[in-house]
Amino acid sequence: MGPRRKRRVVIDNQASRGGGARPGAPGARDARGGGEGRAPSKAAPAPTGPITVPSGGSVRDLSQALGIPVAQIIKIMMGMGEMVTITQSLTDEAVILIGAELTPPREITIKHAADEEGEAEPEEETDAPEDLKPRPPVVTIMGHVDHGKTTLLDAVRKTAVAAGEVGGITQHIGAYQVEHGARRITFIDTPGHEAFTAMRARGANVTDIAVLVVAADDGVMPQTKESIAHARAADVPIVVAINKIDLPDSNIDRVKGDLANEGLQPEEWGGTTQFSEVSAKKNIGLDDLLEKVLLVADLELDLKSNPNAEASGPIIESRLDVGRGPVATLLVRRGTLRVGDAVVAGDTWGKVRALYDYRGIRVKEARPGDPVEILGLEKPPAAGERAHVVANERQARSLAQQRGLRLRSEQVAQRSRRRASLETLFSELRAGEVSDLNLILKGDVVGSVEAAVSELQKIHHSEVRVNVIQSGVGGITESDVMLASASDALIIGFNVRPSSEARALADRQGVDIRTYRVIYQLTEDIEKALVGMLSAVTSEHILGEVEVRQTFRASRVGTIAGCYVRSGVVRRGSLVRLLRDGSIVHETTISQLKRFKDDAREVAEGFECGILLEGYNDVKEGDIFEVYEIRETERTSLDETVPAKSKESSEK
Repeated sequence: MGPRRKRRVVIDNQASRGGGARPGAPGARDARGGGEGRAPSKAAPAPTGPITVPSGGSVRDLSQALGIPVAQIIKIMMGMGEMVTITQSLTDEAVILIGAELTPPREITIKHAADEEGEAEPEEETDAPEDLKPRPPVVTIMGHVDHGKTTLLDAVRKTAVAAGEVGGITQHIGAYQVEHGARRITFIDTPGHEAFTAMRARGANVTDIAVLVVAADDGVMPQTKESIAHARAADVPIVVAINKIDLPDSNIDRVKGDLANEGLQPEEWGGTTQFSEVSAKKNIGLDDLLEKVLLVADLELDLKSNPNAEASGPIIESRLDVGRGPVATLLVRRGTLRVGDAVVAGDTWGKVRALYDYRGIRVKEARPGDPVEILGLEKPPAAGERAHVVANERQARSLAQQRGLRLRSEQVAQRSRRRASLETLFSELRAGEVSDLNLILKGDVVGSVEAAVSELQKIHHSEVRVNVIQSGVGGITESDVMLASASDALIIGFNVRPSSEARALADRQGVDIRTYRVIYQLTEDIEKALVGMLSAVTSEHILGEVEVRQTFRASRVGTIAGCYVRSGVVRRGSLVRLLRDGSIVHETTISQLKRFKDDAREVAEGFECGILLEGYNDVKEGDIFEVYEIRETERTSLDETVPAKSKESSEK
């Protein structure tokens, strides 16, 4: 006989559960395979009272948090004119609207990744008053190019960065400190308002005071006005430093008058803005400037912090250093940072292996107001991220991984977020969401910009104030998009176009860019949007962007442009807009398109081609061809409100 086979015994684990439930009896599992992990046929009981949900959550996540079926949420979104799936991320606005549509309405609070416990900078009210100690003010230098910002920074610091002396490390750390009397002032060494607004758009309120540098021989320039707009949007006080007063053609009174027209009234003229007359090269008035900064900090700001708490503060900048690995500059705003602390910054974590101050000297700790370089992070964190100390490395790694997932979910939801736009203006008005319509205006010449601003100021509405937060001459840049994103503004262009980088950034940030050729079209659009009467319009779709690198003259056909396709595609017969220095020079179509000697219907990104424009030969090297097509745009939510509003208007 062969070996005896063992009997296989199968034990039903479910036999003893629920009193040995039979198929079809209450408590029995679904015969089609439904078991643990399958969503129950009925949602869990709905919790009572306000609830908090994470930003960027999916339809399933919201269903579980609210205790309602997924189908009910999908039905509500369909009623809003939007189709969603069970795994689709929802915007913050959509979550709040869903809560309002429920019966009874539910109060929903959105929690972002930066609001997780320990990451956000604690409010000063959480500390006992006796624990708060004064901290140095944080100052950013802003102003027009060539007005002496870097020279002033070097003069205040009393080191020559360009000469590579001891203070040269501040070129990389991005911040440094100076002592005036018995007090310290922290300066943020940023490349102007662009980095300033980029950090503010991420929610980092880094700067306490903005120092506006204006040249006495030049006066208020376009970037000066941009700097004023960015500082006001961040709601920080401004101290004006009139530089180059030692030059023979300086005119201080004219500069003060120009700044007064921008709303910066000197104290001696009855205003509230502190002015300081300095010469960075001659070291004139620097002590007075520092005195004015400390005066504003004492009178307008209450700068105190708890040095005994766990350290936290914003990341100023970061980089990957050869030999040292990821290096980040942290501005400590609360607590004391020490070597060996476990740190989390967004989706990055690490243990502090070394700390370096702004002079490049290794230190053991950093107190509130101190900028320090950190070594030991897993990867360079993004500028503007909030960093904080946690109990140990295990907790730091876990928090970084969780927040990485959350941040990616928020980015997915952010792409579908609707910012300020003319299409949604009337619906937001009816919901009581809009009080200011912020606009950024760019044009090809000063006269067009001034005329447009004047016409916009004539538009009056009982519930909305049209507010031009910035205007200027030139093409639409990434800086304009960042300001619009941070201020929830709409960008308007007259005979100017956005660069490809600015357009891509606007798509990511959800910023609406409108371009016009005549002023009345803009004013009519805004007036119609305010009453919900916008008619259906066609829209442009950018196909690609082409750079002219060489021109060839052919006697029979005209000027042929040797081009390189920088982005997208270019097609024969497409509409094209010729841009020179960001301004529109001519609009026509592509008559001929060639690859080498062969005719081509389409040329993709990264390839060279020859282009002949229809009826236009004044093409120059460096010109940009913006290739586009016209598409019909369907109206969505406003279609339903237009007839009702029209009827109300006619009855009145």
